[in-house]
Amino acid sequence: MSAGRRLGRVWRRRGPLRTRLALSVTAAVALVAVGVCAAAYLVVRSALYEQLDLSLTQSARLAAQRNPGSAPGVLAGECRFLAAPACAEVVPADPADDPRPPGQLPVAPAARKVAAGRHAPYYTNITVAGHPARMLTTDYAKGRALQVALRADTALDGIEEAARWLVLTAAAGVLLAALLGHWVSRTGLAPVARLTATAERIAATRDARHRIELPPPGREDEITRLATSFNTMLAELEQSITAQRQLVADASHELRTPLTALRTNAELLARADRLTPDQRERASTALGRQLREVTGLVGDLIELARDEEPTPLVEQVRLGTLVEHCAQAARTHWPAVPFHVRVPAEPVVVPGVPARLSRLLGNLLDNAAKFSPAGLPVEVDLTAATPGRGPELTVRDHGPGISPQDLPHVFDRFYRAGTARALPGSGLGLAMARQIARAHAADLTAEAAPGGGALFRLTF
Repeated sequence: MSAGRRLGRVWRRRGPLRTRLALSVTAAVALVAVGVCAAAYLVVRSALYEQLDLSLTQSARLAAQRNPGSAPGVLAGECRFLAAPACAEVVPADPADDPRPPGQLPVAPAARKVAAGRHAPYYTNITVAGHPARMLTTDYAKGRALQVALRADTALDGIEEAARWLVLTAAAGVLLAALLGHWVSRTGLAPVARLTATAERIAATRDARHRIELPPPGREDEITRLATSFNTMLAELEQSITAQRQLVADASHELRTPLTALRTNAELLARADRLTPDQRERASTALGRQLREVTGLVGDLIELARDEEPTPLVEQVRLGTLVEHCAQAARTHWPAVPFHVRVPAEPVVVPGVPARLSRLLGNLLDNAAKFSPAGLPVEVDLTAATPGRGPELTVRDHGPGISPQDLPHVFDRFYRAGTARALPGSGLGLAMARQIARAHAADLTAEAAPGGGALFRLTF
């Protein structure tokens, strides 16, 4: 693993997110500030040297015009003085032709090559009499080159002044970057801090009613979307906890009566020697019936605790065949109620778990038969899918129907309308039917049937 990757992993692991974000923003802005200042320094330095080189070029042209064809030696100027004009010298290609005494400008081998025509003109930085200078070496005449120099104190002072100010600017930029990074980390992570505080408060109090405060409309961002999703999750969690508590409370309430009856009958049978044979028979029959009721109630509660269907058991189910089978089973259970079934000639196939769909249809048929007067039919109608609509199954009875105040609650667990309290059942059949329908991506609704009775509509 490279050193860069190791540093990246250490950077991600250590330190809180706010500190890492602040340091990242500070480093990014500081690098930009330092880069801009460095670029500005190079631009200023280049501009000042370019201006100095332009002056050297003009001075060389004037010196060549005023002294055409001069012999090697000093032409003009005293470079020791800042206010003096440019000093100029003619340099021969052959060192033996150097004048006596020599000039004050240094002669490099490259200058001999320029005089011989073997090198292009060039600029160089030199020191004359202890002062910095800038020198241009250019061609002058055959076998000779012209060297022109100017004091560079002013340009260098300007470069140093620019460097000082740019260093101060870069330092101020780094300080500003640190302040900006701290501000960005505080403001940018404020929603995350609120989300964390809310999660910690929920973990400490186990109260899912807390919510994260969202910004006003029009100021949404990714953090707001995260907070909104978190609030949605909290709402679902609160609803789940409420439903769980309600289920436990309802189940305990519903189980209290049959368990009390079971205990009473069990105590009676424990004293069977004091009972007559007829009393023992009645107590034994009641005990068996109550055991079946409790067993069915517990089984229904276990079924309701399942949130989804087991995927490996899903297969293509022929609804027509399943409806006929469930109707035949209902006729056996309710011999006094006729069941009229209408299914289309073409097969109606939906994906699902056959046993669970049978339970759904059985609950609907049992509910319809329970409320149907003897001799009046339960009508079951299956229609095939149409464009824009899936298969639909309706179950209608001719009983008392559903009152408007009971209609919103018919699928609630343990809910029993006033007309149904004297009838057998636990109040879980329709709740289980809707849960199975939702697990199969279907919609189960209830409505008042035209002419009386109730109509349940299952749409896939």
